[in-house]
Amino acid sequence: MAQYFIRRILAAVPVLLGVTVITFVLSQLLPGDPARMVAGQFASAEQVAAVRERLGLNQPLPVQYVRYLGRLLRGDLGTSFSSHQQVAEELRFFFPATIELTLVAMILTVLIGVPLGVMTGSRKAPFVNSGVLLLSLIGVGMPVFWAGLVFQLIFAGRLDILPLDGRLGSTVLPPPRVTSMYTIDALLAGQWSTFVDAVTHLILPAVTLAIGRIASVARITHASMLDIMRRDYVRTALAKGLPQQQVVNKHALKNALLPVVTTIGLQVGFLLGGTILVENIFSWGGLGTYAYIGIFRLDIPAIMGLTLVATLTFMLVNLVTDFAYAFLDPRITYI
Repeated sequence: MAQYFIRRILAAVPVLLGVTVITFVLSQLLPGDPARMVAGQFASAEQVAAVRERLGLNQPLPVQYVRYLGRLLRGDLGTSFSSHQQVAEELRFFFPATIELTLVAMILTVLIGVPLGVMTGSRKAPFVNSGVLLLSLIGVGMPVFWAGLVFQLIFAGRLDILPLDGRLGSTVLPPPRVTSMYTIDALLAGQWSTFVDAVTHLILPAVTLAIGRIASVARITHASMLDIMRRDYVRTALAKGLPQQQVVNKHALKNALLPVVTTIGLQVGFLLGGTILVENIFSWGGLGTYAYIGIFRLDIPAIMGLTLVATLTFMLVNLVTDFAYAFLDPRITYI
């Protein structure tokens, strides 16, 4: 297992290198002049040239990339063009908000999607199964930005039972900073009213982000359970008179979870990508907001740093998924 872990880390190096190359090239193709954005709309040509020289943008692209790699090997993600702050420090500020939102969305995905798939895949209830599958198709095809706006209109506008946007109410102060996740920090500080306020602000963006993923996980779980329920050992257990729920929980579910775990691991990538829209709709203030600002302002260091963090997160989730395989199926070993 240790050797496999080391090989995965070594294999991540060329992947990260390739990501930096692709992101650097694509950032250079964005329309506009980063030096002009930094200098200001009314800056003279001489001022823009001075900014370009100060930022090193007047050098050839290979030289700029090599300089960036040199800083990256020292753990320096660079300085933001727009805010003049270290990108690493800004990511430490924005990243926990996205982690909090993504974790809640993933929890909703697993707690709702897996039971729905198990229920429709293990029981012969045509009307219920057809209804759940129809809802899953609608959920998969529903645009996340449209769902967010509709939820805001209904639950924050018409019904007025949930907040419209933000992470906390305008009159609520953030809890003492420990993890920068307001729900966890409020619990650690014993601030229950702040915790409740943070949870209510989480509901709409988390459901918006999770609704499509719930549908995907439910469909994969449904298909996997249908396959497992047709296996001989499951039929034998049912023929012996064991209760169906016991057969499902003890014999079928664990074997059906392998493709489900794969799907759940892949959903993290979709969740991280979906936060750009969801966070801007709900004014969440996480990596999605940071990405939007970075792209709009042609902030190349911010874009590069954000892409690296997202890539590392996705690779870490895939590694955890591989270990989950070995836990669910002892026949799987990593050498």
